[in-house]
Amino acid sequence: MKTLRLFFIIVIVLNFNTIYAQNNINDPFFDQVEYIGAFGTEDWTQGWTNFDPQNTVYPATTITVNGGDMTTNTTWSAGQVYLLNGWVYVKDGVTLTIEPGTIIRGDKTNKGSLIIERGAKLIAQGTAGQPIVFTSNQAAGSRDYGDWGGIIICGRATVNQPGGEATIEGGVGAMYGGAASPDDDDNSGILEYVRVEFPGVAFAPNNEINGITFGGVGRGTTIDYLQVSYCGDDSYEWFGGTVNCKHLVAFRGWDDEFDTDNGFRGMLQFGVALRDPAIADVSGSNGFESDNDASGSGNTPFTQPLFSNFSFFGPLATPTTPFNTDYKRAMHLRRNSKINIYNSILLGYPIGLLIDGTSTQANAISNELKIYNTIMSGMKTFFTVPDGQTWTVQDERAWYMNTNRKNDTLATNDAMMITDPFNLAAPNFLPMANSPVLNKSSWMSIHELPLLDVELSAYPNPASGEFSLIVSGLKKPALLLISDAYGQLVMQQAVKPNQGTQHIQLNMDGKASGVYFVGLTAGNERRFTRILLN
Repeated sequence: MKTLRLFFIIVIVLNFNTIYAQNNINDPFFDQVEYIGAFGTEDWTQGWTNFDPQNTVYPATTITVNGGDMTTNTTWSAGQVYLLNGWVYVKDGVTLTIEPGTIIRGDKTNKGSLIIERGAKLIAQGTAGQPIVFTSNQAAGSRDYGDWGGIIICGRATVNQPGGEATIEGGVGAMYGGAASPDDDDNSGILEYVRVEFPGVAFAPNNEINGITFGGVGRGTTIDYLQVSYCGDDSYEWFGGTVNCKHLVAFRGWDDEFDTDNGFRGMLQFGVALRDPAIADVSGSNGFESDNDASGSGNTPFTQPLFSNFSFFGPLATPTTPFNTDYKRAMHLRRNSKINIYNSILLGYPIGLLIDGTSTQANAISNELKIYNTIMSGMKTFFTVPDGQTWTVQDERAWYMNTNRKNDTLATNDAMMITDPFNLAAPNFLPMANSPVLNKSSWMSIHELPLLDVELSAYPNPASGEFSLIVSGLKKPALLLISDAYGQLVMQQAVKPNQGTQHIQLNMDGKASGVYFVGLTAGNERRFTRILLN
């Protein structure tokens, strides 16, 4: 009975949101393509990526950059090959410029890493024909995960850590976040057409250098056309900040593909991940992993990035593919995250979706955590939840499969009709003719704003028929709507503004017993509460 009641509440919320606001991701950042997943008829990975970096012969290093501080503007040129020998810090106010075609190799012994500190800039603007390459200093054929550290970029955008700043993960000691004066438009430079190969160092448990780490990076930074390959930890991780990113490739990583934490609120479009079925992390390798913070607190801003047009190809090309049992989920959404995922496809993981924790499940019920127009296929298990939490597996399935969300599941990866996506040597990510990913995109708004400072409650609750809707602080005209458990509108009336407290008498005599949603809407702003009729 409890499960059935929760299912009705989920249905009500979804239909209430349909009444109150049309869901649209109309920000100019997004290219409103007609397909879901990362690819339509063109393969944007062509010409600049490398799916065989293990056997690529790179020239010997000519200049050694020893660990320490870079305190003056510096240019690395394509005529040289640079060795990162230790942790190199680009200091506040300094710009490091890397020319197109430049190769930088990381020292294995000293775990060479490049750290862009707050106020510094990295201008690494390659081209499709001349990408910038960060790679291992080991010889072809002997490279491995975690041969060197990685790239860490720290900025002054907002994070949800105490004091507005924190020490970045990885043991390098750099700070990120804007503290008392954050700047969400902060500019840490440009990364375009950049490959990062064999990075990722486990400095300590839960304190690793990822392939590329973004800490409090602002939306003034340009991130486009990046490939991280054979990373010894997460391929990409964002700790707070607002940076927007396009065209990201995660290839044969170790831990998670795209990890978001500490109030990250960027927009991201066009990303692809391809996994080696033999390689996974003991902590559990996931596609999306998302936390509000490490403790799952209510610290603001919440982790609420918006991902659209991502494609994940996990370890299970077929149901019988042997795979490392440390692989876990295509989407592990936990610790009070409010991540948004649109227009994406996820293929071949042991588990498809885990919305983990009562607070995260509440975010999904209130439609702050969103998954829209997304297809999963070829999972051993599509849905799972931990024991003892609010949802059952049936609740999670009902939430995901609600028709308003336009999500789907397919039994096999072949049904997705992607040309050759699991080919580790030469993947082809393009959909075939008549693939279900074509002509399926949906551009619905995610911006359902609350009526700020308005307090809303119903008394008595439960009620027998008549009750009072108590409204405080309404500063603009609004429309009152009441929806039943099936999403049907049963009552509406205009409400005048009153900055004090209004008691609106409502009569529900003759209505069936059960849960109803009572709310106010003004434009695309909304506020609602529940009433139970006996």
